Amino acid sequence: MDSIRSLSDPRIQAFLSSRRNDRIYHPSPSNWEDQVLYFLLPDRFSDGNERGYHSSSSQFESTSQTPLFQPSDAGNAVRNPQDEALWQEAGVRFAGGTITGMRTKLGYLKRLGIGAIWVGPIFKQVAGLETYHGYGVQDFLNIDPRFGTREDLRELVREAHEMGIYVLLDIILNHAGNVWEYQGGAKEYTGEEFPVEGFFDAQRVPNIDMDPDAVAAHLSAYPDGAVWPSELQSKNCFTRKGSIRSDGWDEYPQCVDGDFFDLKDINLGQHQLEGFAPTPALLALVEVYQFWMAYADVDGFRIDTVKHMGDGPTRYFATRIHEFAQSLGKDNFILIGEILGDRVFETVETTGIDAALGVGGIQEQLWKLPRGLVSPKGYFGMFTNSAYMNRGAHAWFRDTIVCMVDDHDQVWNPSQKSRYCCGDGKKTILAAEAMNLCTVGIPCIYYGSEQCFDGTGSDDRYIREAMFGGGFGAFRSRDRHFFNEEFAVYRAIAEIAEIRKTELALRRGRQYLRKISRDGAAFGYPVKYPRGPMRSVVAWSRIFDDVEILCAINTDGDSEQSAWVRVNGGSKPPGVTFEPLYPKGKASLTVEKKAAGAAVQVMVPPGGFCMYKSRQRELTSRDGRKSSRRSRYFCC
Repeated sequence: MDSIRSLSDPRIQAFLSSRRNDRIYHPSPSNWEDQVLYFLLPDRFSDGNERGYHSSSSQFESTSQTPLFQPSDAGNAVRNPQDEALWQEAGVRFAGGTITGMRTKLGYLKRLGIGAIWVGPIFKQVAGLETYHGYGVQDFLNIDPRFGTREDLRELVREAHEMGIYVLLDIILNHAGNVWEYQGGAKEYTGEEFPVEGFFDAQRVPNIDMDPDAVAAHLSAYPDGAVWPSELQSKNCFTRKGSIRSDGWDEYPQCVDGDFFDLKDINLGQHQLEGFAPTPALLALVEVYQFWMAYADVDGFRIDTVKHMGDGPTRYFATRIHEFAQSLGKDNFILIGEILGDRVFETVETTGIDAALGVGGIQEQLWKLPRGLVSPKGYFGMFTNSAYMNRGAHAWFRDTIVCMVDDHDQVWNPSQKSRYCCGDGKKTILAAEAMNLCTVGIPCIYYGSEQCFDGTGSDDRYIREAMFGGGFGAFRSRDRHFFNEEFAVYRAIAEIAEIRKTELALRRGRQYLRKISRDGAAFGYPVKYPRGPMRSVVAWSRIFDDVEILCAINTDGDSEQSAWVRVNGGSKPPGVTFEPLYPKGKASLTVEKKAAGAAVQVMVPPGGFCMYKSRQRELTSRDGRKSSRRSRYFCC
């Protein structure tokens, strides 16, 4: 299917027509909150040349080139100023990851407990620019050749499905890459339309008129000039109002009509819902992504920069995509929106997308709480203080928020980009990822977190290290890979994810922050005081039907912490216990009567996590026979 330039191509239309029903598509999961997501940037994940890892079939790979990272390899890329400069420069260029490389690591992800992969953008980028992250699209119908081919994507999805892993694609509607130039150079938003010079050709000269006929007549327009498909080649497909000013990211309509830096804003139509009519550009993009659904059999989309699209275009797109997905037999095809600002939940409900990416406030709390830098009521309050939505306190968030500790942007911390494990974060990374896995929402792990990547620096490159090493490996290394399944944090996440898979309460249960006490007498919620970090047990319960699972982390990375924790016990029978789920080998907890009610005493290792479940009790029925069921002593 090479050289597809238009949506009118019969090969595209074959997938958009009724003939798509001749194929049996992979069904959606019944509930997305049952899955653990894993987000990766294709350029930074794997090139398939690693040695010393286990394949999808658990075979040990010993013939490839790149060896497994050892602690002594840290800093091997920065041993002198010249090498350090090369390592830093490598961070802003394509590193060499591929779709085939992803395929070779499906076993690694499966054994980690991953149920769905969120793949960063893989579409063809603007030639001559180092948009390795994938968000500068020039051709929406083709895969960037540095990543692979359409068939490579199709094979990745097929193999993932065979292993029980869903695949989500990161897609862009708001903008194209830097594919054309304004007359006189870059412009800032003023509210007016600016004249344009033309599309760039393959040599980055803006000499192609913004008209499909002019593009078709230009010999060097395809594949590396203009924008594709041809349905996007009219100048009216773009707003042409200049880039969003530094003070305008939350200013309407600038934040919707302006260019995202030098990425060119696509004209999707009016922003309001009433009377919305899609533009030709939006209609084209709907068909583009319907094609990828039908061709590759993917299971969902993460939609970039939803905040900058407007509610009208977002709802139109969501409706068309959901209807098309149902025609393929994908009744729960998920649309996850990147939504920043104060309209997150309103946007989800208004537009019909399924979930919001929990960046910003939620991510900041997940990052700071396990370090003891904030009080826990900040994080847990985000899931309980929802009266304004007239919703049940926690149920609505269960499958509408995707939560993650780290990501590739870290928008809440623009002045200093840092992964969680930077500094002393390694001491509490288990606590952070355990919170992510065992609190409300759809958990997502950012690639490398399971290997304690600790990137930190002045821009995004430092939190986008290459898992396969190359010239920009983690820990300031090069030519070493990090697919180490014996690494302690990898193994801990895998064990917790497996428990999550078997325990419905951890996936769908109600959630309650628990009061604690040092002495068993005075109970209260842990509080971060100004004088320093909070060194404390933080405990919460997940309750589903008659099951309670008690979870606790320790924000002290250096010392074990003990606390009495309030649990449910309104009609507590004598001797009720909580049995250990994680880590294995811990003693059971016996519920005791305290002044504040029923409580158990937990001991949590430095920076650690523990989890207990209320045990089954044998009850005697009226006919004298014993039946096994859970003790109904809950009062919430």
